[in-house]
Amino acid sequence: MTTPTAAPAAAGTQAAVRSGSPASVELRGLRRAFGSAVALDGLDLSVRPGELLALLGPSGCGKTTALRMLAGFEHPDAGQVLVDGQDVTGVPAHRRDAGMVFQSYSLFPHLDALDNIAFGLRMRKLRASERRARAQELLELVGLPEHGRRYPHEMSGGQRQRVALARALALRPRVLLLDEPLSALDAKVRLTLREEIRRLQRELGITTLFVTHDQEEALSMADRVAVMRDGRLEQVAAPDELYARPATPFVAEFVGTMNRIPGTLADGGARVDVLGATLPILGEPPAGLDAGAPVDVLVRPEELQIAAPAVAAAAAAAAAGAIAGPDAGVAACAGGSRAGVAGAAMGAADSSAATDAAAVTGAAPADRGMGAGTVAGGDSAADEGTATAASGRTHGAGAGSGAASNADGGTAAGAGAGAAGAGTVVGTTFLGAITRLTVELADGTAVKADLPTLRAADFPAGAAVEVRLPERPVLVDAGRR
Repeated sequence: MTTPTAAPAAAGTQAAVRSGSPASVELRGLRRAFGSAVALDGLDLSVRPGELLALLGPSGCGKTTALRMLAGFEHPDAGQVLVDGQDVTGVPAHRRDAGMVFQSYSLFPHLDALDNIAFGLRMRKLRASERRARAQELLELVGLPEHGRRYPHEMSGGQRQRVALARALALRPRVLLLDEPLSALDAKVRLTLREEIRRLQRELGITTLFVTHDQEEALSMADRVAVMRDGRLEQVAAPDELYARPATPFVAEFVGTMNRIPGTLADGGARVDVLGATLPILGEPPAGLDAGAPVDVLVRPEELQIAAPAVAAAAAAAAAGAIAGPDAGVAACAGGSRAGVAGAAMGAADSSAATDAAAVTGAAPADRGMGAGTVAGGDSAADEGTATAASGRTHGAGAGSGAASNADGGTAAGAGAGAAGAGTVVGTTFLGAITRLTVELADGTAVKADLPTLRAADFPAGAAVEVRLPERPVLVDAGRR
């Protein structure tokens, strides 16, 4: 006869705390007011079985109220709470099969770790031996096998929160609720514990709602993130989608860093003119605004493309009066690793032959980040040149202008900026592999651009730069100017 072998300790511990099949959760039209303050205003939210969903939002947005309603500690003025399709709105908290971890730990100070974990089991009349065995298994699960006889005041904040998590898991809940459990911890402990919570959640397969106001926590831990504002849901999506394709300007600015760059609506509101380029608008344009209205274009720092001014040498030569001749004109284009064309030109003509128009055309391969430029000028008094640049797929386009004086002036001047905006680096912030540049544009707008640190060394504070945008849809908001 064969003797069955013992399962690994970790697997046995997981089996001891694992609930039944993961539960689905649905909040339907939840409304809750405290006097004149509306905490929830028709909240609709669905949580998939076994997923970790983060409720993210500023203080007072209603995220903790929503969590407490799911736990049964608060009751809605209107709406329903459903678990696995069953309405539990009127079910008392102790019968909802949910475990909750609070920000303040909420451990009993007169009980040691084992007894704190076993408290709920004692309320359910389990035998002392079963309670202690379960509590010890949970301490091992959260990495505190030797802390069973310690009291809360003898443990660190991170250890106390691990005990609180073990206590929430002791009753094998089908839904785990975490109310900012890491906010009272220092940065290093917070990082370690959030990784531990995520590991446990995946191993146990328990449906989990995690309330936080910390963007990094939400994006690094959750399967999906629900962003709340003023008691309503703004957007729910996977972290990468939430960051890359925010549904509203509020989400865009609340999740990560976002630049606001002045632009102007064009093409009936379907496109926007910004930094010399005309780009399609992501989603719907702001309500009540017509073509030509000022707007703000919302762009992430890593999306901005930075380059040295392509026309610096030409501008210097023109300013010194070095460009002359009946057919004179210079066109220059600059590109980058993902850049399109930053079209720029400088044109000048001397007065003796300025009665005839002159044109100069130059071209460069579009697939190397370059484009084509054209300069044309002609006027007996003061010749003007304009340059346009265009490139292929995902590249920008631009235009510049130049002017030369008549025979009595003897000088030339020019400026150009196409899909680029002229600016000056006013600050740098080292972030490891990335360095964030702060660039002040010509209109005084300050924007932030993230570059690889090695490349950012080419743009110290005080450097003149051109700022470009890739040719892709952008999110716009009503201008704040």
